[in-house]
Amino acid sequence: MRRALLAITGLAASTTALVVLKGSPGTTQVAQNLPTAQPVNPSGPGVEESVAPAADPSGAAPKPSETADASVSPKPGKTTAKPSGTKTTAKAPTAPKTTKAPQSTTRRVTGPTVDTADDYGYVQVQIVVSGNKIVDAVTLSLPSGGESDIHSGDVRNAYNGTGGEVVKKQSANLNTVSGATATSNAYKTSLRAAIEQAF
Repeated sequence: MRRALLAITGLAASTTALVVLKGSPGTTQVAQNLPTAQPVNPSGPGVEESVAPAADPSGAAPKPSETADASVSPKPGKTTAKPSGTKTTAKAPTAPKTTKAPQSTTRRVTGPTVDTADDYGYVQVQIVVSGNKIVDAVTLSLPSGGESDIHSGDVRNAYNGTGGEVVKKQSANLNTVSGATATSNAYKTSLRAAIEQAF
């Protein structure tokens, strides 16, 4: 009952206030058209009102509140992100390392021209070396003419080639070819010099 009385009294008071405001002769048409339910923002248009902070139980003064809408765009021309402080430095490109082309492990070494003791002619030997091995032997010069052709042929057959005595023994310590001692000795001398150059 008491509540109903208070409600009726409040309704009568508000109706009276409305009649007084609308009917008073000093108000203009603009003032009469203003909606009464909307609060006026004292900061001006476009600025949102601050939300009242909650009461601090410690009794300290309230801090100013932040705006509710955090998606307000920053002013043009200003950046909001701060640099992280880490600098990235690009290293200057290094020149690629140049490697020499691998040298051929197979090479030819030629010994000097050696005169036979009997003046039959000259002998010159060339060896083919692969790594640390003699893989072939050839004669560039041998005595020729008459009986020398026969003796030179015997020396060539015994010492030269991939299956000859030079490749088998890997040295100048060769057996002397029978009947061609002078040519064999000249061959060994040229061969020994070639081996010394190669190794």
